Amino acid sequence: MTASSKPSKSALAEPELVIMRVFNAPRERVWKAWTDPKLAVQWWGPKHHPATHLEMDARPGGLWTGRLRSEADGAVLTHRGVFREVVAPERLVFTFAWDEEGERGLETLVTITFADQGGKTLMTFRQIPFQSAEERDGHRGGWTSAFDRFDDQLLELKGS
Repeated sequence: MTASSKPSKSALAEPELVIMRVFNAPRERVWKAWTDPKLAVQWWGPKHHPATHLEMDARPGGLWTGRLRSEADGAVLTHRGVFREVVAPERLVFTFAWDEEGERGLETLVTITFADQGGKTLMTFRQIPFQSAEERDGHRGGWTSAFDRFDDQLLELKGS
């Protein structure tokens, strides 16, 4: 295979990931489950790569770090960032980077807004930029799985 015939990553028409979800929980409960590390560690990470550790100092300039462990092979993935904006219970902005070299190690910016919808919460999640559609779509799958787990966590919090 010559250099010119190697498969390339798909061109990225839209470098932003946007996920909108309505959670059947009041905005304050959703906010707490996002910003309290004791709660967030219970849902953070995709189903097959759940968090084993999560620290966060949810204030502007505060740091966060997490570790996910693969249920398949035990591999540990570490990621980290810095909170840029924390406006309870409306808006959360933080950087996100994997502790890896290459494309996955590039820092992205996550912006999340929480809108009250009569006892439910509309969460709008944005992450930018991505250099390839594969990387963006991989994050979409990971976050979507985590948000499914988040939905379950919110139901548990309702009962407590």
